[in-house]
Amino acid sequence: MQIVFKLDPDGADEAAVLEGLRDYNDRAGGQANHQSIAVLLKDDTGASVGGLTGWAVYDWLFIKLLYIPEAYRGKGVGSQLMQQAEAWARERQLTGIWLDTFDFQARGFYEKLGFTVFGTLEDHPRGGRRFFLEKRFDASPAN
Repeated sequence: MQIVFKLDPDGADEAAVLEGLRDYNDRAGGQANHQSIAVLLKDDTGASVGGLTGWAVYDWLFIKLLYIPEAYRGKGVGSQLMQQAEAWARERQLTGIWLDTFDFQARGFYEKLGFTVFGTLEDHPRGGRRFFLEKRFDASPAN
């Protein structure tokens, strides 16, 4: 056995770690029912130009990425994407949604959608903050 440090690991490297971790977690914590999702913005050619990605594990949906092209910002597109993800999570009777965002990104946007901060990482990036937010469905009305 050897330990190897690698920059920019490939998909096979990441899959080996993920599959091992999922197997361990399923045995220790019960079946996690992993499900990846995407709610995409498509242009006239059908190409993806933005949207959101995430995954459900156990009883929560994690929003990994959300990107709205500048031309569509401030027009309710982000809210529509989040509402579709939330509707999917509610249909599956998940507990809620969680995500993270930097102080220069969209904290206010998420708070308008009913999310609350449950953690803050100071100096990430240096001089800034990273916020961790959640929206529990048992504590928030359906949108």
